[in-house]
Amino acid sequence: MKAAIVGANSYIARNLLYVLKRRKPKCEVKLYDYTETHVDGESNYTKINILDRESVSKIDMDCDAVFMFVGKTGSSEGFDNYGTFVNINEMGLLNLIDEYRRQKSGAKIIYPSTRLVYKGSDKPLCEDAPKEFKTVYAINKFACEQYLEQYGRVYGVKYCIFRICIPYGTLIPGASSYGTVGFMLSRASAGENITLYGDGSARRTFTHIEDVCVNLIEGAFSDKCVNDVFNIGGENMSLKEAAELIAGEYGVKVENVPYPNIAEMIESGDTVFNAGKLTNVGINQIHRFKDWIIKVER
Repeated sequence: MKAAIVGANSYIARNLLYVLKRRKPKCEVKLYDYTETHVDGESNYTKINILDRESVSKIDMDCDAVFMFVGKTGSSEGFDNYGTFVNINEMGLLNLIDEYRRQKSGAKIIYPSTRLVYKGSDKPLCEDAPKEFKTVYAINKFACEQYLEQYGRVYGVKYCIFRICIPYGTLIPGASSYGTVGFMLSRASAGENITLYGDGSARRTFTHIEDVCVNLIEGAFSDKCVNDVFNIGGENMSLKEAAELIAGEYGVKVENVPYPNIAEMIESGDTVFNAGKLTNVGINQIHRFKDWIIKVER
C-alpha cells in the first residue's frame, strides 16, 4: 500500500499523516509541499512548486492514493486576490491531474471540498442539493470538482471528493484549524468574549479532525468510493450552540455583533450535511464536540 500527500504541511494533511500511520502502519507515504522541509520533521519529503509543471513531475504517482491538500482558503479575500486563488486552487489541481496522466497513474486522487458549494437550506443537504457560489473560493472548489469529473470521464482519472463542513480539533500540537472553531477557541483561551455575527442561529455540521481523516483514509482505499462525491458527517449545531459550549469552559461570554456588509452578503445560511451516502459505505464518526472541548489543553 502506497500513498502520496501533496500539501503535506497543511492542517488536514498533518493530522491525516498521524492517523494514517496508526490505521495503515504498512502504508508507504511520500510527502510533498513548497517549503524546504516538512514542518513536523518527517522524512520522505520532497519540496515542490505546484504551479511549476517540471516541479510537479517530482511527485511519484505510482501509488494507490494521492491526497491533494494544496489550496488557498478564505472568504472575502478571494475578491481582492483572485489571481492567487485561481492559480493555487485550480491550476494547482490541473497540474497534478496532467502529471497523473503523463505518468499513466492508476492512483485515486482524494480531494477535500467544502460546504460552501451548497445553497443554504433549512433541510439537511445531500450531495446533489442545489449549488450556489458566493465567493471566489467556493467556485474554485466546485470548478475543481468538475475538473476531476471531466478528466475521470474522458481520461479515466480515478478520484473521490469529500465535502467538509466545519472541521475542528487537532492531533498534532500546533496544527490547528484557522476557521470557525479556531477563531472561537482563540478568543476564549485569551479570556476574550466570543463574537458572532447576527444572532448565531446559522447551523453547521461540526466534524472532529480525526473523523475527517478517517473518512478520507478509508475512502481512499475503499472500492466503494470511486469517482464520486461524499459529504463527511458530524454533529449538527448552530454557531451559537458551539460558541456557548466553548465559552462555558473558559468562563467567557458570547456576544452578538452586526454583520459587516460583505460578510452578510456572502453568508451561506444553514449548511447541515446529510452524510447517509458515506455512512452506507461503513464509515462513521467517533468524536463529540462537548467531549472535545473539555479535553482541550488550556
